[in-house]
Amino acid sequence: MRRPPRLWRPSTRFAYAAGLGAALVAMPIVALALLALSPQAASIWPHLAANVIPRALGQTVLLLIGVGGVCGVIGVATAWLVTQYEFPGRRALEWLLVLPLAVPTYITAYIYVEVMGFQGPLQSALRALTGWRSLREYWFPDPRNLPGAILILSLVLYPYVYLSVRALFGVQGATIMEAARTLGASGRTRFWRIALPMARPALAAGLTLALLETLNDIGASEYLGVQSLTLSIYTTWLNRNSLAGAAQIACVMLLLVVGLILLEARLRGQRRFALPVRQPRAAGRLRLQGRQAALAALACALPVVFGAIVPLGFLIGQVWMRDLLGQIDAALLRQLANALLLALAATLCVVGLGLSIVVALRLGRESWLGLLARIASLGYAVPGTVLALGVLAPLAALDNLVADAARAWFGLATGLILIGSGAALVIAYTARFLSIAVTGVQSGYARVSNRIDDAARMLGAGTPELLRRIHGPMIRPAIAAAGLLVFVDCLKELPATLLLRPLNVETLATIVYGHASRGAFEDGALAALLIVLAGLYPVFVLARASGGRD
Repeated sequence: MRRPPRLWRPSTRFAYAAGLGAALVAMPIVALALLALSPQAASIWPHLAANVIPRALGQTVLLLIGVGGVCGVIGVATAWLVTQYEFPGRRALEWLLVLPLAVPTYITAYIYVEVMGFQGPLQSALRALTGWRSLREYWFPDPRNLPGAILILSLVLYPYVYLSVRALFGVQGATIMEAARTLGASGRTRFWRIALPMARPALAAGLTLALLETLNDIGASEYLGVQSLTLSIYTTWLNRNSLAGAAQIACVMLLLVVGLILLEARLRGQRRFALPVRQPRAAGRLRLQGRQAALAALACALPVVFGAIVPLGFLIGQVWMRDLLGQIDAALLRQLANALLLALAATLCVVGLGLSIVVALRLGRESWLGLLARIASLGYAVPGTVLALGVLAPLAALDNLVADAARAWFGLATGLILIGSGAALVIAYTARFLSIAVTGVQSGYARVSNRIDDAARMLGAGTPELLRRIHGPMIRPAIAAAGLLVFVDCLKELPATLLLRPLNVETLATIVYGHASRGAFEDGALAALLIVLAGLYPVFVLARASGGRD
């Protein structure tokens, strides 16, 4: 039987997916660089370098340092407590600590401004108790500043650190910890001298994810009065109508992203720790009593309360008090459908492309496949605003090319097909979240031994049959989990959605942003609640997948 040409073999066709994924991530970056270096941009740079970038860069760096520090303290402390000690409520708190990931940063920021505002419940209760009437008579903290932004963003993003570090603390060997106890090492010594150095790679990875999410944020930064680089890109592009200037700021932001990635690699270093192969058990937890148990439970409960319970309770309360359920109409259903359709389309693209890339790595032997896969996985490190800006120029050029050709050849006015239909937004989602699918599918394939492939081929199975009848059923749970996470991330994504959505098309995220921008966030409480509820189940899945030990 004649073999098909190499260009049409299954392994080669899957390799094309790796090239497509790498192109989706590389295209906006190359487009940004060309736009920033264009002749018309040369006159803009001096103004940006003198008046915009220094303040925005300073605010962004301070924000990153603050969020990194607070997330590190909360994430490491809670992970250490739930893995090393036994106290009342530990088992529930171990997975409840992940819940803040279900609440987008911008929604948390809107809520705390409302809760802590002059007309909010806290100040209203304080004035009712004391008889005070104006802010001249008392002081109350205002979250609309850099320290407030650091604290609010940290309450949402610390689970990235918690999950990474908890996974490592949970598997550290019993022999090491028990030997340290036998030698008289206190809990503090075991933490600082043994556990934390071993957790450094996991800590660096978790902090990097939290800081990348901080860079991607636009809604919280704008609402809390922080002039970040992301917000500067948005205002320069839309408010000042300078696409080239926005591209130049985006390039500065990309340099900061590269710096973060290099710093993460430096913090991880070359440290590798090996545990005995025949010793899977972990050290037993020490049971805390009395005051120590209460303090440990309180330390783990506070991040859950302020990061998840307060925002969720506020949204439910607003929906109930304002009878927003009675306001469900065709417009809201249309916005919900827009959000679901865009997220679903992007999820199908991301999962399909991610699966193809991993299959190409599995079947192919070429070294360049690994390089393409790594490039394709870098999209999550690129903020949504930067991706949106980089995607816009090439897609607009392609739209104009198609429109000119259709007008010249057929006399048709096609308009902007990609940008006007939402396809540009789906492409941006795909580039940004492709790494989630690649990582998820790779974790599924890690459980499929190559010996299974060899046995199937010896029995005459071809590549399509191998993938359909053997690989598919075994990696289906990993694919489903990755798709679920991508779907919810697309629902929550705000920067790219704001910049690339078609005219007169609203999603849940943009509705919430619009109400908050007009100072009436409570009117968007129902849309915000739907976003949060959509994120709860994936967070539960993530908590179970990261699994604590009992």
